[in-house]
Amino acid sequence: MMDSARVVVIGGGNMGASVLYHLAREGWTDVVLIEKAELTSGATWHAAGLVSRMTPGHALGVCHDYAVDLYKTIEEETEQGVSWHNCGSLRVAATEDHRAWLMHTRDAVLARGQECHWVNPEEIGALNPISDTSQIIGGIYTPDDGHVDPSGTCQAMAKGARQRGAKVIRRNRVTDVQQTPSGEWKVVTEQGDILCEHVVNAGGYHARQIGAFSGLDLPIVPMQHHYVVTDTVHEFEAMDHEIPVTRDDYFTGYLRREQGGALIGLYDTHDALAKWRDGCPWDSENELFEPDYDRITPWLEKCFERYPALMERGIKRIVNGAITYTPDGHPLVGPAPGLRNHWLACGATVGIAWGPGLGRALAQWMVHGTAEISMRGFDPRRFHSRVDEEYAHQRCRENYMTRLSLPYPQLQYETCREIRTSGVHDRTKALHAVFEEAGGWERPRVYGKPEWEGNEPKSWKRGPSWEAALAEACAVHKGVGIGDFSAFSKFEITGPEAEDYLNRLCANRIPKKTGGTCLTLLLNEQGTIEGEATIARLAEDRFWFVTGGPSERRIWDWITVHQRGTEDVTVKNLSDEWGILTVAGPKARAVLAPLMDASLKNADFGWLKAREMTVAGVDLIALRLSFSGELAWELHAPMGQLGTLWDALWDAGQPHGMVPFGSKALEMMRMEKAYRGGHELANDASPVHTDQMRFVKFDKDFVGKEALAKLVETDSSSVIAYLDIEMEGTDVLGGEAVYLNGEKVGSISSGGFGPVTRRNLGFAFVKPHAAMPGTELEVIVFGQMHKATVLADAVLDPQNLRLRDVAATLEVAK
Repeated sequence: MMDSARVVVIGGGNMGASVLYHLAREGWTDVVLIEKAELTSGATWHAAGLVSRMTPGHALGVCHDYAVDLYKTIEEETEQGVSWHNCGSLRVAATEDHRAWLMHTRDAVLARGQECHWVNPEEIGALNPISDTSQIIGGIYTPDDGHVDPSGTCQAMAKGARQRGAKVIRRNRVTDVQQTPSGEWKVVTEQGDILCEHVVNAGGYHARQIGAFSGLDLPIVPMQHHYVVTDTVHEFEAMDHEIPVTRDDYFTGYLRREQGGALIGLYDTHDALAKWRDGCPWDSENELFEPDYDRITPWLEKCFERYPALMERGIKRIVNGAITYTPDGHPLVGPAPGLRNHWLACGATVGIAWGPGLGRALAQWMVHGTAEISMRGFDPRRFHSRVDEEYAHQRCRENYMTRLSLPYPQLQYETCREIRTSGVHDRTKALHAVFEEAGGWERPRVYGKPEWEGNEPKSWKRGPSWEAALAEACAVHKGVGIGDFSAFSKFEITGPEAEDYLNRLCANRIPKKTGGTCLTLLLNEQGTIEGEATIARLAEDRFWFVTGGPSERRIWDWITVHQRGTEDVTVKNLSDEWGILTVAGPKARAVLAPLMDASLKNADFGWLKAREMTVAGVDLIALRLSFSGELAWELHAPMGQLGTLWDALWDAGQPHGMVPFGSKALEMMRMEKAYRGGHELANDASPVHTDQMRFVKFDKDFVGKEALAKLVETDSSSVIAYLDIEMEGTDVLGGEAVYLNGEKVGSISSGGFGPVTRRNLGFAFVKPHAAMPGTELEVIVFGQMHKATVLADAVLDPQNLRLRDVAATLEVAK
């Protein structure tokens, strides 16, 4: 056996085979896959093999599209059969809320340039004649997908990799993975050790145990899942087509043809069972479990109600196998937290559909430093540090049980809450805040009514929570509001070489003077965006670095991995120790002034400045920044004193009509200011694409500078457009298709309603010729076309007069 390789991939399921295949396609052929048993012998072999373009998320949708395209062609490339069945997919709706979700899904599929149709009950009956459509109002149909033989797809990708020079070693268990002092990885196997530059954990059921070799605790839980195969369905024989793979929430499952019978997949929505909490046995191979008839009977009976032709058919076999889940249902694909050149490709719930696209993306990331699609939703570092085995177990069960539930925009997980709370959580909760999770934090989303009982009313369009957030935003614009935004991540960076270190990491120039701040982007070697941060200089050798809560582990990894061992720099993560309260609105100064001795006048504490000061007896860091578009201060204070600070601010604010406001109101306000958000700032976009070159300074060296310079000259693929959309009663959700004269030119990234200007606004990445200000476009929202106009600048205060409080400055001048 070989004793060295550039990459060792551990695990021979669909994910591992895909990574191997795509690394070879990218030109890395000194790669080897190690499998303890036979290829596909974990979860892959018993999968139902479903592959559909019917996916709303852009990045995951691109992966699904790629899988469909690859499975159509790889058989010819490798001469390995995959049994591609191009029968299409169908998903049916029985309620208006369900219709809204499916229409939004259709909008997103169209935005990716794929075919998707809304079909009425009569058309559904023609596509799937065994269905009872009396309770169905319609559905969506994607004709260009279907299902495959899962073992065949894995074998085909493995064969394609071997044809390019990669190696596959079977019947060889990995027993340890350790990093050597040189930074290389030693993969210990039953047949000997392999020294490699990169290691990829694609271990499937065993991924958590393999991760533990290197000190990782991966949040992966195998869940039991049943599907049933019936005896021959004679009605199929009379059809001139194969029925589409049909997904139906009535019985929380899916249905397709399996030879002459029907394959019925069933999700238990009441008491899902996890397997192997103590670890999957190493000798597990092609393992299935005893069928649990009591668990599946209620859902099977519902399936028979909807598809009565199946009721009298006998059951040929029942497959009860395990599927790996993560707490949010998305896979772990990307760098392992805290480890260099240790990659994950595991936790895949639908590896047949995800494997090709995610394997390709990971190969691009490893070879080129980033992927073509945004990997934020799959990055293993998206989970906070308090995710333990019990958290993973509870969340994975909940995720399984809600797999086919309508994913309302307001939907929040119910299990494992209040893992991270700020020092004013009791205050905001008493004000009827509805919380959302952000990096594990409980962040106030909107302040509701007692009868909501802490839950935001669910709706695809505007409802009571939208009205509440609008009222909050209007109150901030007219008077003053207070918000708890402690969910942001806070890092302290100190040392004599801290300035040089940050200048090397950041595209923008680090402030020279104490009290200065900057907004900066962090770029990778390809010039695309790894993250954003606000940095304040507090002293000659001390900086305050603030970034988004969900980005905490990923950005921590990024800034610490780029430390040089010779630099005199210390980086501390103070996210749990410090909280943030924001006071925003025209009356913000009037609220704060009585609580402190220092002057808050523009001349003494101007916009984009930072100071260490005392407010209401609390020593804190004050930043005059605003995401709301109004005069504002962010007060960063020790978490233990945040309650004292809130109480003083709240009491001082009552004479001025102070209201609490949450992230939903802030989202509305940032749209009026044309501020880019997380949906715009991802690794599939650069400052060129997002029109943020003003935050880039080419007179210094920084990570990604050379690549970005080339993008400035050559990349014209897409640019951001700021849109005024003519519609009422709803907002864009993201992913909707954008058209120019009937031609699809891009898609929406995010949007919302402007509380002051009363306009529906959105950001879209579109072809450059469609981004010129004044261009008339169309956006499809819930299946309806709406006119949209490209705007040249922010619709509210484009000169930032309100932020800078110019009126106060002029008054002083008089």
